Amino acid sequence: MSLTILGQFLKNPKHIGAIASSSKGLSRTIVSDIGIESASVILEYGPGTGVFTRQILKVKRPEAVFAAIEQNPMLATQFRLEFPDVPLYEDSAENAPGIVRHLGADKADCVVSGLPWAAFDDGLQDRLLQATLEVLREGGTFVTFAYLQGLLLRSGKRFQQKLKANFSRLTRSRVVWWNLPPAFVYRCER
Repeated sequence: MSLTILGQFLKNPKHIGAIASSSKGLSRTIVSDIGIESASVILEYGPGTGVFTRQILKVKRPEAVFAAIEQNPMLATQFRLEFPDVPLYEDSAENAPGIVRHLGADKADCVVSGLPWAAFDDGLQDRLLQATLEVLREGGTFVTFAYLQGLLLRSGKRFQQKLKANFSRLTRSRVVWWNLPPAFVYRCER
């Protein structure tokens, strides 16, 4: 799967943002302490090869509504083969509010994102965050990760400031060193 991610990154680094699949350590970190085990509605942005999806499926309640949004057609095809029981919307996360309504829900309890936020321009970051805020219930959790070197980039710093400005609570995990490249998790409460 890492070759798939690398190939897609080389084709479109602004939308893939990763050179390898996330590690199991990062996957476990991203789903820990965010309330997935008690959530009724869970949405995943950019599941790619499904590394985070596997962890979500391990901890979510059987009756919870869970769907994913993947814009890359090749990754969407692979995801459907690997996870035929997980509803996948081949769309932009900008359309998350409509997707949640299509699922028969008003709001999501948890949004897990594998999107490369530091690779996005200011306008796209704003639109995606606005969609996330619209879809997330009060007290709900938005979680995403960033590569350690992203903190040096203007777009990475800008994204962190936007999280601080838009969420009532923001925490960062320890660095997951056994990830390529090393990464950490942002946990944000609406």
